[in-house]
Amino acid sequence: MAEVTHWLAQNPRITVYFTPTSGSWMNMVGSWFSIIERQAIHRGTFTSVTALVTAIRRFVTNWNTRCEPFVWTKPANEILDKIKRKRHSPPDH
Repeated sequence: MAEVTHWLAQNPRITVYFTPTSGSWMNMVGSWFSIIERQAIHRGTFTSVTALVTAIRRFVTNWNTRCEPFVWTKPANEILDKIKRKRHSPPDH
């Protein structure tokens, strides 16, 4: 931890934000990238970065015509209660 703190002090343009691994919005982002990988990229042959970007953009455009919003299944009070419990528990080592 001291090495990280020292490095950050030497690199003031870098800002680190704590993002809990259980953050439901992060899970949704991960799900979205998983969908893109499985449906637009997996087993594809792309002869250039431009071809890959074109395939991803085509997928996203088509997705947006038929998409449904992602839905958080956990109520906000459960998420907030978990955060409170973690703040008051001893740190993991």
